[in-house]
Amino acid sequence: MPPVLQKRAEFLAAAKARRQAMPAFLLQARRRDDDDPARIGFTCSKKVGNAVARNRAKRRLREVARLGMPGLALPGWDYVLVGRPEATASRDFADLRDDFARAMGKIHR
Repeated sequence: MPPVLQKRAEFLAAAKARRQAMPAFLLQARRRDDDDPARIGFTCSKKVGNAVARNRAKRRLREVARLGMPGLALPGWDYVLVGRPEATASRDFADLRDDFARAMGKIHR
């Protein structure tokens, strides 16, 4: 698993940079000033549902990132995956992985 964003300022900085909307999530990405390993953050608002639903959505996003980041993430970048109501938790996992790969490709185009 890549390093995880934890500070609010890091999430806000990523929110001001590039965005790629997908059916099950929103990917936000920004280039940092260093070449350290890529970092990732996950967030789900209360619009996604109660705590159980938000945690399930974040678990799915974490697994997608764990499987997809090694081949797709670039050093020196921060990524944030934002869960979407109902879609993140209910979308087929294979489709979720495809969405992640497409979103990463579009971000780095």
